[in-house]
Amino acid sequence: MDPKHRIVILGAGYTGMMAAHGIARRTRNADVTLVNPTDVFNERLRQHQAAVGQQLAVHRIPDLVAPAGVTFVQGRAAQIDAANRSVVLADGNNLGYDYLVYAIGSATPRSEHAFAIDDPEFAQALRDNAEGVLTVCGAGLTGIEAAAEAAEAYPKMRVILLSRGEPGSMMGSKARSYLMNTLDRLGVEIRTGVTVTRIHPHAVELDDGERIPTDITLCTTGVVHARLAAEAGIAVDDAGRVTVDAALRSVSHPEVFAIGDAAAIRQAYGTIHGTCQSAIPAGAHTAESITRILRGKDPRPFRFGYIHQPVSLGRKDAVIQFTNPDDTPSRWYLKGRAAIAYKEAVSSSPLKFYRSKSPIPSAFTKRTGGRHNPTLSKGSSR
Repeated sequence: MDPKHRIVILGAGYTGMMAAHGIARRTRNADVTLVNPTDVFNERLRQHQAAVGQQLAVHRIPDLVAPAGVTFVQGRAAQIDAANRSVVLADGNNLGYDYLVYAIGSATPRSEHAFAIDDPEFAQALRDNAEGVLTVCGAGLTGIEAAAEAAEAYPKMRVILLSRGEPGSMMGSKARSYLMNTLDRLGVEIRTGVTVTRIHPHAVELDDGERIPTDITLCTTGVVHARLAAEAGIAVDDAGRVTVDAALRSVSHPEVFAIGDAAAIRQAYGTIHGTCQSAIPAGAHTAESITRILRGKDPRPFRFGYIHQPVSLGRKDAVIQFTNPDDTPSRWYLKGRAAIAYKEAVSSSPLKFYRSKSPIPSAFTKRTGGRHNPTLSKGSSR
């Protein structure tokens, strides 16, 4: 019998998990190994809930991937040896591969005096300062959801949201108005047209020199990408994302696929920005592409269009802006209870996919066409 192809996937987020399940369930001629630093699946869509101390269900990665026949390795990739097609882990172990799926995502830059949304100490800091001041830097979807969640959970806390632009600026006027009214109802203080230049232990400094006193600072602006690919000689863009072709293969190393936040994926309307709704289709498409290659076929180009911009506004409210494929707002939106139900269904759907006996075809998640949106790659959403 011919030896099985070795498929190594770095990163067990939404994207890597979808790719792992998809490859393992589509072919018996591959050994699929999934590598991740922790053995607990991070529900990134629910980080704002965990940040205020809500108890979330614990989903262990080995339990999620075992039914599909995927081997899980808990470890951190320290180096990619692209010439010899191997990954060196921090503990010294070496994993050879025939095809590598690079799905390690991105992270918020760390600041000495500010928390990131996934900092485990953030929830305790909020509890310790339940009547203090929380300053949230950045009004993207992460910043909005965190500010609303904290304001609802701690009604005596003063919550300040700082942003260069208006929160929800990517939305249509009706959805944006609903979002702003809800934040106002929750008591969130919004300051727009400001730029944070420095974060002090108990103050946030703006570009005009003003210092805003604060007890806790949460930073949700910007992303950083791991240097693994660049250090391995794999072609990356100026932001450090792997440059890929239409099939999501590295333009310099075609045996490497890059997906999710770690990849610079171009579509007709611009470069896809980090969001779960693009990550899952990219993972499913990569699974199909690798399966086609193993069967002697050429991979097909990836096509993706956006569907929505879902925003939680605490546990009792939400707003959903439906979009055109290029992420510009359509005329339709949901609010209130209908939006809560929709958001909950969207947030739980990846785990349902992983538990299914067959992966969703990538064609089910595609939505093509749409107008060019020049601001698409400038924002950040999930």
